[in-house]
This record gives sequence, structure tokens and C-alpha cells, in this order.
Amino acid sequence: MAVTPVVDDIKVIDTDTHVIEPADLWTSRLSTKKWGSLVPHARWDDELQEEAWYFGDERLSATAGGAMAGWHEYPPKHPRRLADVDPALWSAPERLKRMDEYGIWAQVLYPNVAGFGMGKFLGLKDAELMLRCIQAYNDWQTEWASADPSRLLPMTALPFWDIEATCREVERTAAAGHRGVIMAQQPDFFGLPMLADPHWDPLWATAQGLGQSVNFHIASGDLSLIEKNIPSNGLHANYASVGVSFFMGNASTIATVICAGICHRFPRLNFVSVESGVGWIPYALTALDWQWKNCGVPLEHPEYDLLPSEYFQRQIYGCFWFENETAKQAIELLGADNILYETDFPHPTSMSPGPATAAVRPDHFIEGALSDLPPAVLRKILHDNAARIYHLD
Repeated sequence: MAVTPVVDDIKVIDTDTHVIEPADLWTSRLSTKKWGSLVPHARWDDELQEEAWYFGDERLSATAGGAMAGWHEYPPKHPRRLADVDPALWSAPERLKRMDEYGIWAQVLYPNVAGFGMGKFLGLKDAELMLRCIQAYNDWQTEWASADPSRLLPMTALPFWDIEATCREVERTAAAGHRGVIMAQQPDFFGLPMLADPHWDPLWATAQGLGQSVNFHIASGDLSLIEKNIPSNGLHANYASVGVSFFMGNASTIATVICAGICHRFPRLNFVSVESGVGWIPYALTALDWQWKNCGVPLEHPEYDLLPSEYFQRQIYGCFWFENETAKQAIELLGADNILYETDFPHPTSMSPGPATAAVRPDHFIEGALSDLPPAVLRKILHDNAARIYHLD
């Protein structure tokens, strides 16, 4: 159990974690007799000498590519098979024990295999199978979180390529106890309407009506940056560069949500920028306010009654994990009402100590980096804000 004073006093809600999916998640729930090897499955990759996920013969990613908590190599190196990883990465009872150890009361849960927005399922090119894969994942999350539904908070993956099926799935999973939805930040990358398009209004309306936040995880659209690096830069330098580029990509998502009038039309809908940090947000909002006024948006849209920074303050949130001074500066400039804490457990950039990491465990980070914040501010960031939007009493 954690012994640091802050986490003993506050039930910390970690707003971005991932469960490493078991190898039989889809094969145990979908008919391989009907769809054969198209059902997502894990097998050994002889060329790369690691276990990987496949749709048919198409390789997706290493099964343990995101399973880095406690691992002894720096990313992007990773365990070669699921059997090599810490059970807390895939077992709910073991996860709860690790949460107790780290001083974390609750965790918000995100996917891995088909991308953070689930866009890779479009590669199956079978509408029924694509939908069944999404439903199977959501059902598995519901079951996994049943180990303690007050602490393990499942998020709904969307079949966003079908807007009617998407709205039905939000309704179905909200009834099953899911706490929010995951939306791809660049649906146009997958051949669908842009995020700003009114095509998505039924989703926003459904989520708003059910009180389900819309969560934009980084890297849930175009991932081509991963392939555009120069090998001579070095494996680890390239990986570091790509990660930061993805963090900053959420600035574009926030600008779109505000400038497309989505916040204006859906004033009770909460949006979360996941795994992007918060230090850059004051600058982004200052830039948005400047562009808004300098480009004549109030004349073009007299119905917009707030500035971008005010729409943000009303209904958008950012998450941070490793930041210290930049997070404090953002809190000073923005206030504490729009900031959430995360650990990204157990991913390569997470606060998950091991032989190869710069991180310290979450309770020690909170105590060392944040405990000098006013108690009311600290409570908002570590608990109250997340409890409000993810419906925790």
C-alpha cells in the first residue's frame, strides 16, 4: 500500500491507462468457423521473433508492444510475448493490487490492438465482422472491469465508420456501465467525414444525452509519422520524436472541436484530450483566442457567444503525467477545473518504474512534484474533475 500523505488523503483517479488484451479476446468470442483467420488473433512472427496480432495474414502490432511497465529495455524494445509481461498488465485482480501499491484509486481504461481509436478494424473490410470485433472488445472490457466496477472504468470503442451503429453502441455500453467513449481524432484519415463535419452530430447528441464524455486519445488517426523517420537518427531518438509529435497533435483536435462549433451546439458535452499533457494548452488557447478575433469569427458566427478559451473552460479537459513545472504553470494560467492526472500505465511513456525508465512511481511523483499545490487544487486535479465527468461518487 502507498504510504505518502497525499494519496492516503485523496482517492486518485488515473485518467489514462491501458489493459494489455489477452490473446484469445476475439477468438473466444467470434466465430472462426465463419470468418476464419480474419478474426483478430495472436501468433508468432518468425521474421521479427516475437508474438504479434494479425487479421488474416496482415500483421498489426506486437502483442506486448505496449506492455512496458517494469521491463528492462528502453522503448521501442519490448517483451517478445505476452507470457513475459507483468500480470498486473492483463489481470484485473493483479491490476487492483498494483493500483493499491501506487496509491491509485481508479483507472480509466483504453485499448491497444486496433489503435487508440480502433481505426485498424477498417482493414477487415467486412462490416459485420468489424462491428462484432468492436462489440467483443467492449463486452470484454465490461467483464474485465467487473472485478471492481467502482475502480476499473471501461471506455467504449466505437464502430465510427457507421454512425447509426456507433450511436447504438454508445447506448448499449452506457447501460452496461461504461464511463465515456473513445473517438478517432482524424476520422478523415480512414476515408470518413472530417471531425468538424455535422455528420458526427448524432454521436455528439447521443453522448451528451447519456452524459458520456468524448475522449480523444493521441495517435488515434494518421500514424504515418512512425514510418517517416531516418534510421540513422537512431531507434530510440526516433521513438522519442514521434511520441512528442503525437502529444502535440491534440492541439489540432481541440481547435477543431471549438472552431467547428461543436462545443457551442453541444454545451453539456465534455471532451478530454488524453495523453497529450497540459503545459502547451495555455499557449494554444491564447493562439486560438487571437485567431478567433483577428480572423473575424465573431462576425461570421454571431451565435458563438464565448471565446475559444471560454469554451475550453466550460467543457474540455487535458491530462498530464510526467510534467512538473509546466503543469503548475498551466494550472496557474487556466485554473484547476480542466486538468486531470494520468499515468499511462503500462505504456512506454508511463509512470511505471522498471530498470529502464526515467519515471518514478505515481505516489512518489505526486508527493514530490505536486504536494505543494493548495489542497483544494490538488483534490480537483487528482480526483474531483475526473469523478465529475466519469460519474464517480
